[in-house]
Amino acid sequence: MSNVIAQIRTQYNTLSASQKRVADYVFTSADQVMISSLADFAAACAVSEPTVMRFLRKIGYDSYQIFRVNIAQELAAGKSDNFYPDIASSDSMEDIRDKVLALTARSLQDAMTVVAAGEVQRLVDRILKAGRIIIIGMGASAAQAFDLQHKLLRFGLNATFCHDPHMINIICTGLDAKSLLIAFTHSGESREILDGIRYARQNGSFVAAICSYKNSSVVAAVDCAILSSSIETRFRSDSLTSRIIQFAIIDMIYVAIVLHATPRMKENVNRTRLAVATNKT
Repeated sequence: MSNVIAQIRTQYNTLSASQKRVADYVFTSADQVMISSLADFAAACAVSEPTVMRFLRKIGYDSYQIFRVNIAQELAAGKSDNFYPDIASSDSMEDIRDKVLALTARSLQDAMTVVAAGEVQRLVDRILKAGRIIIIGMGASAAQAFDLQHKLLRFGLNATFCHDPHMINIICTGLDAKSLLIAFTHSGESREILDGIRYARQNGSFVAAICSYKNSSVVAAVDCAILSSSIETRFRSDSLTSRIIQFAIIDMIYVAIVLHATPRMKENVNRTRLAVATNKT
């Protein structure tokens, strides 16, 4: 496993309360994990040894020893910046600045492990041949959905953004096999998003999702899932780092389309740039 901490972060919202205590201990005391026996590790987390083993199996490990060795390897390789303490109420503005930027940088680094290039390419291929593209997102995820529509429209693609639950259901009910639905979600559990996916699948549409958690209901329901790792803290918006990663994924999609753009698509990009330029002083 190339990045233990990234794997734990991606699975975090699927963990039980006791398993989250194990994860939190790893985040803050990784140097102690690598020198602790299973019994000492469980005691430090205030959980039972079976709980530790269930936690390990959840993140893909069958052996505590292998997990401990991988933690040690990350630390030895200079990846100690993986392990950031949470922001505290006593922190100064300088502390807050440094921790927020460090956590954000770490989440971007995690994305190199978590974001599957093959799935991004698969979505790009579907975008290029789709007759109609619907992009949905609720709440904070609506910003990413709108940003992707903005970029696809510049190529002259038939892309529509929607964040109203009633309109999502109406639009998705009218999709067909030539349509593509792209859903943005942090948790992967939004009922409005799941309803839209269900209607689109019933009509034979290809459905893709960009989501933080691989064990979520949305990921289980779609044809193509692109995961975005995130770091959760007590004081930050729970989807902030996920949104940053998802914007980066949108940029990956845009760049990949540019590389495969037809002359007509490139002409559309230039025309839209000129059209936008007229609004600037």
